[in-house]
Amino acid sequence: MTDEFADLPGGPRICYRQDGPADGTPLVLVAGLGLDLTSWPRRMIDGFTGQGFRVVRFDNRDAGCSDRVKAPNPGKLRQLLAKPLPGAYDLGDMAADTVGLLDHLGIERAHLVGMSMGGMIAQTVAARNPGRVLSLTSIFSTTGHRKVGQPARSTLLRMARRPARTVEESVVGHLAMMGHLGSASFPLDKDVETAWATGLWERAGGRRARSGIARQIGAIQASGDRTAELGRITCPTIVVHGDSDRMVHHSGGRATAKAVKGARYVEIPGMGHHIAPDVVDRLVELTTGLASNPTGEAR
Repeated sequence: MTDEFADLPGGPRICYRQDGPADGTPLVLVAGLGLDLTSWPRRMIDGFTGQGFRVVRFDNRDAGCSDRVKAPNPGKLRQLLAKPLPGAYDLGDMAADTVGLLDHLGIERAHLVGMSMGGMIAQTVAARNPGRVLSLTSIFSTTGHRKVGQPARSTLLRMARRPARTVEESVVGHLAMMGHLGSASFPLDKDVETAWATGLWERAGGRRARSGIARQIGAIQASGDRTAELGRITCPTIVVHGDSDRMVHHSGGRATAKAVKGARYVEIPGMGHHIAPDVVDRLVELTTGLASNPTGEAR
């Protein structure tokens, strides 16, 4: 597994990795806010490749080893008021990056799996490029409607803290946030999370690792309410959410499933905003069940 790069026409340079058989059915993983391609649990990737899928995962623009957008960050006040800077990129631009990567790889159609902001990006791809998407799995994501899927006040306060300045601060901050966003029902593996936070800091070049988060938040805000657009999704869709999510309230998942015609909604009791070890197998089961039986109900 090595980092590869795609220079998208008129867009950013995107870093990606591939796992599994080259001739397998493509399954694309779209990461969430501030996360990189290493944020997907190894066990989850192995679960997909073990069933013959060609797994593609990538760093969104402004994350990991992909290009940072040459634009100023919106200030804290703009973020709180949900007023992105004029000319800010939106989820449509990030969806175009995803399609551009498919083009680069010669992939005509793929199963899409997105978590959180990645779910929003995957939803947008499915709505705007229906011929490219075999199925959609949206994990703890939302529609953009301001009355659903909002973070808890305690989460907003944590997000407002100053960015880490050292790898040690980054690890401590990540563990604290995951402790807040996770749940007792599905505990995190502290060793795995420590290794991931350390690796992200080193892989993305220190402070640069978190430098694009404000612009990614701006992309979500610039996209507004996407409920009507979600009604244009035609591919088989499953929406998964936990009832203990402090980052994206589960009302966002319910609204997503309601907006997408024929979507199946699965709410996992006790799951927070984190793909913990004990929920990986269930997510793999739901996704591959949908992918292998797209015309019927996912297992």
